[in-house]
Amino acid sequence: MSVIEIKELTKHFSAKSFSKEKIKALEKVSFTTDTSEIFGLLGPNGAGKTTLVKILLGITFSTSGDAKIFGRPVSDVNTKKKIGYLPENHRFPQYLTGEQVINYFGKLSGVNSKVLKTRTVEYLGMVGMEKWKNTKIKKYSKGMMQRLGLAQSMINNPDLIFLDEPTDGVDPIGRKEIRDILIHLKSKGKTIFLNSHLLSEIELICDRVAILNKGILIKEGSVEDITTKANTYKFNTNELNDKIMNLLLNQHKAVLNGRNEFLCNVKDVEEYSRKRIHWKVCLLT
Repeated sequence: MSVIEIKELTKHFSAKSFSKEKIKALEKVSFTTDTSEIFGLLGPNGAGKTTLVKILLGITFSTSGDAKIFGRPVSDVNTKKKIGYLPENHRFPQYLTGEQVINYFGKLSGVNSKVLKTRTVEYLGMVGMEKWKNTKIKKYSKGMMQRLGLAQSMINNPDLIFLDEPTDGVDPIGRKEIRDILIHLKSKGKTIFLNSHLLSEIELICDRVAILNKGILIKEGSVEDITTKANTYKFNTNELNDKIMNLLLNQHKAVLNGRNEFLCNVKDVEEYSRKRIHWKVCLLT
């Protein structure tokens, strides 16, 4: 059974209050994640990554499509007991200490007091925050906040952990330590769903990756499949309009690489010549 199963997931927002114009945050996204794997969701800012995670967590609702976690609808309250979550740009009360934050979230998750005490020591030590446990949050750096947030996401011993940009603001050594923690959690049978806009981070740790661009699933597969440059072509055009965007992003699964530039996997240049797409094409080296 897949841990996460998404079929034709779509989310549209109103551009303005009482407006009929829609913003397409997600458009018919489908993929699955398996047990004990680290799955990376990659894409630029505004690609729809956080929106997708919020739908899976029940924070917001999809316009259409279907999403399940552990074979149950995302609205099932019982499945949330098996989930941990580290949001992007998370905030904790400034007047609490690190230890108090972990205790607070542990009690919200229904963790037994005796178990919570043991886990607090274990997880703060795991993320390298044990010596800062009695320091108030207002004195924490961005990197320290990320480490504490990671400990918070694990406190209920979840089977599935959602991490939204977990290494944001963390120094290189800290990033390596966080990667090691995630690999350790995977070895314990946990499934990690990792959101990031950094390919360098994703390819170091993930088993499989999905790429989102403007709400559209461009590609999904192993890191090797995603990062290979074989048969990848660059398209340059000054005729960027809705029709061209729809053709490139939907039909050809292209990736936006700049204001007037796209990357696309094809068999050969002639394939596109036959379809009368008039752009300069050059093979990536």
